[in-house]
Amino acid sequence: MSVAVEAGHFSALIADDEEAPRAQLRAALRAAAPAIEIVAECANGTDAWDAWLEHQPQVCFLDIRMPGLTGIEVAQRIAGRTPVVFVTAYGDHAIEAFDTGAIDYLLKPVETARVGRMIERLGARIAKPDLQGLLEGLSKQLRRPPPLEFIQSSVGREVRLIPVADVIYFEADTRYTRVVHADGDALIRTPLKELLTQLDESLFWQIHRSVIVNRRAIEKAIQLDETHMELTLRGCGDRLPVSRPFQGLFKGQ
Repeated sequence: MSVAVEAGHFSALIADDEEAPRAQLRAALRAAAPAIEIVAECANGTDAWDAWLEHQPQVCFLDIRMPGLTGIEVAQRIAGRTPVVFVTAYGDHAIEAFDTGAIDYLLKPVETARVGRMIERLGARIAKPDLQGLLEGLSKQLRRPPPLEFIQSSVGREVRLIPVADVIYFEADTRYTRVVHADGDALIRTPLKELLTQLDESLFWQIHRSVIVNRRAIEKAIQLDETHMELTLRGCGDRLPVSRPFQGLFKGQ
């Protein structure tokens, strides 16, 4: 995704769990690039991921430490499809790694001059091939709790425990999340975006704004036309749509 850095014309997403740093970054960006369009501001990583899906900004400015998904985890899910600039404090998470040039960063408190230099070189620092390995290494430093092993589903006075390994897919369903598993389906109140932070990301893939699928249940991906793709599943007659931001997961499969 290209960025018109010369004229400062680009869309951006800002995510930080504190209002003051968000306001400071917003002011610095607008001073350095008056034509910038800030399409979303988020106070946690989960909302930042939702906003990225909705707006597809050309650049993301992510605080490293945020509730829900961390900035690093959001960057892992973006997976190089949009340039990421981390906004961080001195001593926070391997500044030396950022200095390799694989990822750009801004130090708090953000300075307008530093933002201007970052914008000037942004085009040359987009999505390096080795970015994912660096993100994985940084993510291990954030002590994320172990993935869910069971889903609790209540029916009347009964509480049923569904092994997460038996789940075929999760689907957002109005106020609930539908859990389709080996023995049927169930409804839970946990929102899909909250589940996303609790699941093993190596096993469960988000393929649509409203769908997370167990990759072991995927039989094949079918490219219907230039923009539409769907999955067929093992042991299940359902077909699941794959939205464009996630179709790269299945290229060459």
